[in-house]
Amino acid sequence: MRVTRAALTDHQYLRRETGETLTERLYWDRVIRFLYCEARERAPALFKAVTSGRTTAFLGFVNYDLFLGGRLTGGAKFLAQEGINLNECLDPPATLTTPRRIFERKIRYESCRPLPEESNAIVSPADARVIVGSCARQSALFLKGKLFTLEELLGKNEWSATFWDGDTAVFRLTPELYHYSHTPVAGRVVDSYDLAGEYHSCNPQAVVEVATPYSKNRRTVTIIDTDVAGGSRVGLVAMIEVAALMIGAVVQCYSEQGYDAPRPVTTGMMLRKGVPKSLFRPGSSTDILIFQKGRISFSDDLITNRMRTDVQSRFTLGFGFPLAETEVRVRSLIARPVAEHERSTP
Repeated sequence: MRVTRAALTDHQYLRRETGETLTERLYWDRVIRFLYCEARERAPALFKAVTSGRTTAFLGFVNYDLFLGGRLTGGAKFLAQEGINLNECLDPPATLTTPRRIFERKIRYESCRPLPEESNAIVSPADARVIVGSCARQSALFLKGKLFTLEELLGKNEWSATFWDGDTAVFRLTPELYHYSHTPVAGRVVDSYDLAGEYHSCNPQAVVEVATPYSKNRRTVTIIDTDVAGGSRVGLVAMIEVAALMIGAVVQCYSEQGYDAPRPVTTGMMLRKGVPKSLFRPGSSTDILIFQKGRISFSDDLITNRMRTDVQSRFTLGFGFPLAETEVRVRSLIARPVAEHERSTP
């Protein structure tokens, strides 16, 4: 019954600045519904092939590199329909001639995505639709076991123990959005590693149908220690970048200034807050942040919006409790540190 109800609805989210409810245009929605509601049960071999790395690479090439890709996305029509602001782009609009160039565009983020005035703010890693919550089983915002399994997601027992009962934010990027991920905090990298996996779609229908999909997909994990000189002072932070259907790789390209001199993120590096860290290849994808218990407090509006019952969210229908997303902009405020005297004791 859950599958039928979730599949028959639109998917809505909230605009942060106004609280307005918007309906998302879900790309390839009928195909995704077929794959995850029918083929997964009736043709498992087909389903496995579609979510493989080889198929993901092929679909990405067809959609974003061949001339056909321009016709599939609609070219100028796509830009206008999705409200992509070409004035934000660093490169001249005339050079954005293919779907890949549009999706991998660079923007003037320092002026069009300014950091909050609060120096201790934790910021969004992406232009995305976010759900905030907690891994604590007793929390009203309990997300563990719904969107991911912590142990599987992090892939190392030492880190799953570190972040047990912590706070989490799931950022879902959609194809029309800016596809660079930025650093949400300042700190030193204490671990960085890739985990193998499949390439499930990040369409809400797919997330609902496949239990804990984010911990099954290919992903990159970065653990940042912020309790260092020049750090954000919110303890250890896990940033997980999840690949998806038509996204075969997450390119690590950390840049201190603009997009200049990009380099891979490695253990021991000191990261500035709010600068480009990585690039998702075209399509939809996901960033996940996990914070240690009691170290941060999410912005009130993100918590309130998540519990809205008047938003027609497929996550709400699929999981059976309010789970609405809020659209946020990269480098915008999502949380603040909790002062030491305010932290709960075990």
